[in-house]
Amino acid sequence: MITLFNEWHYIALAVILLILIGGIALAFKKENFKIRSQIIFSTLLITSVMAGFSILVVDKYTKIAKLYKLENKRNLSTEEIMYSGVVKNEGKHKIGKVIFEIKLVNKGHISGNVKAGSFYKPSGFFDFFSGGSFNSNVKVQQITHEFVVAKDLIPGESREFRVYFAYPPHFRGVTQFSKLYAH
Repeated sequence: MITLFNEWHYIALAVILLILIGGIALAFKKENFKIRSQIIFSTLLITSVMAGFSILVVDKYTKIAKLYKLENKRNLSTEEIMYSGVVKNEGKHKIGKVIFEIKLVNKGHISGNVKAGSFYKPSGFFDFFSGGSFNSNVKVQQITHEFVVAKDLIPGESREFRVYFAYPPHFRGVTQFSKLYAH
């Protein structure tokens, strides 16, 4: 995960560094080496987990990207689908990259007109060693794709994007779910 740090990242990491220094100082007050090493290990483990979570939390609340004008068009000659739209940095901090995730779900299973065999994918001894090539008639009912649609967005800046990917020919109707991730 590549992220751009802002002042809130540095504040959170400074507080965690103070906790780490305090834990290590507390450990050196103990005379028993075994207890001292356990306290140091525990402090290192807890502060490293806290640092990881703090980076994720600060990213979530300071890097805000919104999706506008999402449109899709299907090209029947090439069996591709194109999604286009605009992403905008609505936060007050620079965003390193914006990831657009699109999930397509075949509507057939929602309306009940898909055969029961479409959901059950039998697995067995031969499928384990062959990677599933013995049961090649099972068709996927949902696909997910991720695309980097913008890099280095400054606050207030917006960028247009267009992405293409292969459309499954066995999909009869599609429900789409889209998400943006700002890092």
